[in-house]
Amino acid sequence: MSDLFLPPFLDRRASELHMESTPLAAIAKKFGTPCYAYSSSAITEAYEEFRRAFSTRPALICYAVKANGNLSILRLLSRLGAGFDIVSAGELHRVLRAGGLASRIVFSGVGKSCDDMAYALKAGVRCFNVESEPELRRLSDIAQSLGVTAPVSLRVNPDVDPKTHPYIATGLKESKFGIAHDGALDLYLEAARLPGLKVTGIDCHIGSQITELSPFLSALDRILLLVERLKNQGIQLGHLDLGGGLGIRYRHEQPISLAEYAREICSRLDHFDGELILEPGRRLVGNSGVLLTRVEYIKRTPGRSFAIVDAAMNDLVRPALYDAWHEILPVCSPATTGPSELFDVVGPVCETGDILGRDRTLALAQGDLLCILSAGAYAASMGSNYNARPRPPEVLVEGNETRLIRRRETLDELSDLEWPID
Repeated sequence: MSDLFLPPFLDRRASELHMESTPLAAIAKKFGTPCYAYSSSAITEAYEEFRRAFSTRPALICYAVKANGNLSILRLLSRLGAGFDIVSAGELHRVLRAGGLASRIVFSGVGKSCDDMAYALKAGVRCFNVESEPELRRLSDIAQSLGVTAPVSLRVNPDVDPKTHPYIATGLKESKFGIAHDGALDLYLEAARLPGLKVTGIDCHIGSQITELSPFLSALDRILLLVERLKNQGIQLGHLDLGGGLGIRYRHEQPISLAEYAREICSRLDHFDGELILEPGRRLVGNSGVLLTRVEYIKRTPGRSFAIVDAAMNDLVRPALYDAWHEILPVCSPATTGPSELFDVVGPVCETGDILGRDRTLALAQGDLLCILSAGAYAASMGSNYNARPRPPEVLVEGNETRLIRRRETLDELSDLEWPID
């Protein structure tokens, strides 16, 4: 356990895990399990680290709402000065409801509908990151019909291998995302001619949970070559959006130093006078949160021992979807006086893949409280009601204070939008 990773907002005091100054057991007692808990200090410090790293040039840090769209987290980041990266009208609505400014929102995503575009144009978003020629033409038509001008950048695929899980690699030429680098110049020229559009920038996003610097630099170098070609064609860009994708530590990963990342990026921008836009998500909130869950049963079979807990894949789908690792720890250590053994930590959902952690060495008994780490990003936001399971509450921790920022769903609420056939 010597290499066990504990995020800085978590520590053990008298053998009990605390988030900031709050015992996790007290959160579970007050709000029940399963339950997400987030550290306000961790989110604030992560944002401030970005702000400090890029303080030498104009930069807008647009939080990727898909990572965790809770309104209180959006409001916290908005008050810190963040902009937002959205991929749907629903995310736009959430940001505006949380007090975010439309003028600091970039609208990404491959499948924007006519209604999405109209809503965003009326709200006055900062920019549309356009991902195909049909989308560009549709946006031109919608903007003309509303009598407004749509600010656009093109999301360009630099075809760089981000060296991450294939499901979250987005900048390769076979990806559904973005525009092929080789065809981007012609599409920019078309965008400059189309009515209702104003070319304002360029965008790229090569993937997620990236822990090597070289793919980012290779992508930037290719994008800067295109920026120079556009300049020679009379298209001057006002911003360069490098997307997100910076990884965090879940287990043994060595995340990229943000100071080094910023230094290397900025050193390549001496001849670009525009604004830099970044779209971090996981790096801002991933290690701010945990998922608390309680052991319902210990089940031993001839082949396996299972710790069956009250959280499930509908609360944290990453292990089932990506075979992702999340550290799982007893909240109170030692949780039991029994010997350690090898467990699969599994949920109650009726799927074989409902496994939150395989082959974990733990000393456990029925009723023990467990903490699943690194659950601040792509946990609650990817949750579902599969097996008619209410989604858990979310709690924001500030020192020794806890605030309920999303209550647990009720069973009635799961069917409130449905009407039985008479």
